Amino acid sequence: MHFARHPLAPRKLVVLNAKGGSGKTTLATNLAAWFASRGEPTALMDFDPQGCSTRWLANRPETSPPIHGIAAFRINQQMTRSWQLRTPPGTRYLVVDTSAAIPAQRIAEYTREADAIIIPVGATDIDTHAAAGFISDLLLVAKEDRRHGRLAVVANRVRSGTVAQQRLLRFLDTLAIPCVTLLRDSQVYAHAAQRGIGIHEFKPWQVRRDLEQWAPLLAWVERRCTADPDAAGASSPLAGAPIDIATRLSAHGHAES
Repeated sequence: MHFARHPLAPRKLVVLNAKGGSGKTTLATNLAAWFASRGEPTALMDFDPQGCSTRWLANRPETSPPIHGIAAFRINQQMTRSWQLRTPPGTRYLVVDTSAAIPAQRIAEYTREADAIIIPVGATDIDTHAAAGFISDLLLVAKEDRRHGRLAVVANRVRSGTVAQQRLLRFLDTLAIPCVTLLRDSQVYAHAAQRGIGIHEFKPWQVRRDLEQWAPLLAWVERRCTADPDAAGASSPLAGAPIDIATRLSAHGHAES
């Protein structure tokens, strides 16, 4: 999908999966915290009626790098929708946390003008079945073209050496969408959510294993955010085949605790 970008528009990253509990808020809040920790003016837009990202922002310490919150799930009759969803001048990155159960016909409303679309997928049969249906809607109804390289999958809450892990591997193998990393099932994300911070704001020695798992995703995000959206197409180097996620899982198997 091609679009003309306003030179001052922020880079837009959308975390998307129609299934609830897939880890959208975990990814969105940690991405926003990562950008903010680098000194980048960042906004976090929350479409989820549960307001989890908004609650995370409310818990954020005053001493942490600021993130502008946009509670998109709230409808304010006193202002236009476009004004309610505006980002502050100078915003460099906009991270969008979407709601569950998005109708297929509305997916394109969220992905429009996105630089990156990240799909978290859990390891259970229910997760993979729901993800298969959602990705089908994304490609066939929302008309997202994989060749543009905007799509990436993140394997979420993975436990090494389990039957669920093997089923997830087989499912990911069927996708012509890069699976950029896996994130282990770790309590550090619950602690980060309670404190309103991202894992990159912990002391590195506390989250070393998790930082290693985030590195490939952040590298992919940086490539997407420096790409020319008007030049994206079939020849895009970001539109390659999925990584060998099985090798990565094996390499990180020793890290599970």
